[in-house]
Amino acid sequence: MSLGIFLMIGAWQYIIIGVVVLLLFGGKKIPELMKGLGSGIKEFKDASKEDEPTTDKKVEDNKQS
Repeated sequence: MSLGIFLMIGAWQYIIIGVVVLLLFGGKKIPELMKGLGSGIKEFKDASKEDEPTTDKKVEDNKQS
């Protein structure tokens, strides 16, 4: 249901949201926020890749049992 709301937002609404964010955080702070967000996403992806081999091994062990 919440995904439908994002699909209904038009270009003007995105522009307004961008202006509000710019006013709240300022032009200098936004690149820092995006850098932090990007590094957080990268860490999450790396952590999820580390868990995959152990998950695959557990599945194989259950199939053999």
